[in-house]
Amino acid sequence: MLFNSYLFILLFLPVTLAVYFILNRQRLTTASKAWLVLCSLFFYGWWNVSYLPLILLSVIFNYAVGASFKRMRGGRRKSILVFGICLNLALLGYFKYMDFFIANLDRVSGLGVGLLHIVLPLGISFFTFTQIAFLVDSYRSEAHEYDFLNYALFVTFFPHLLAGPIIHHREMMPQFDRLRNKALDYRNISAGLFLFFIGLFKKVVMADSLSVWANSGFDFSGQLNLIEAWVASLSYTLQLYFDFSGYTDMALGGALLFNIRLPVNFNSPYLALNIQDFWHRWHMTLSRFLRDYVYIPLGGNRVPEARVHLNLMVTFLVGGLWHGAGWTFVFWGFLHGVAML
Repeated sequence: MLFNSYLFILLFLPVTLAVYFILNRQRLTTASKAWLVLCSLFFYGWWNVSYLPLILLSVIFNYAVGASFKRMRGGRRKSILVFGICLNLALLGYFKYMDFFIANLDRVSGLGVGLLHIVLPLGISFFTFTQIAFLVDSYRSEAHEYDFLNYALFVTFFPHLLAGPIIHHREMMPQFDRLRNKALDYRNISAGLFLFFIGLFKKVVMADSLSVWANSGFDFSGQLNLIEAWVASLSYTLQLYFDFSGYTDMALGGALLFNIRLPVNFNSPYLALNIQDFWHRWHMTLSRFLRDYVYIPLGGNRVPEARVHLNLMVTFLVGGLWHGAGWTFVFWGFLHGVAML
């Protein structure tokens, strides 16, 4: 189910919203959270119900790991953290990168290993990174969640589930417990609908229209002249932006209907004055994640200059590979790393 589908706009979102506030009005706050979790799982399973066990097992595992930190001290806590992160990365690696790894192994060795043709589950990159951030924050005693229902809601809340933004537990979950957020707020509904339909316009009118030019250009790239090649390239550039930015706006607007404020993910990135400014404006929650959980743990800028350069390059290579399983994505990350250097 997509945000721009009639089913979501005309049925799923209104019913979910109405029942949620009716339950809160009756002071059934636990039931209202359970309703949101069930609706979010239904939303996720609409695409392929066979992947529901995957996200459920991921939620259960990461909740158990995060909750275990309160009972542990010393080196065991770090061992559990490493184990939790590795298992999350293994899950992501299998579904997203296994065929890429097999293809490259076959190309180098000539073994003729067949591809597994694994179908990538929707949103796995986002809910995996969200939970890795939770584990690290729990290890640092910056996040505490000892209620499974709250944690399940944190991970599965449908506005951010498929395409982000990547959220932190401490910035989202306190909002669900504020009394004033349990009642209808017509100002938030007005702002949320406005933002949702701005995003819908970006996605349906802008991105989908530009995709026709981009697809046509890349399908016949060998026949293009200079002007046509630039039109196709820029169409794809803008299609990508309006598609992702539009979907993020719809996520922020949809969450605001429930009185929940998700972090802003785009801030006019093509108005950036330099590459550093660009990464402060483009996919801002991914930039924050890479800074806090890759760049700074590697030493950040508190190390000799050569190490700072290495840390930057590793961070952008990780960011490139996160976007997709292909050498083009790795090279894209490398180019941005070079630009930052």
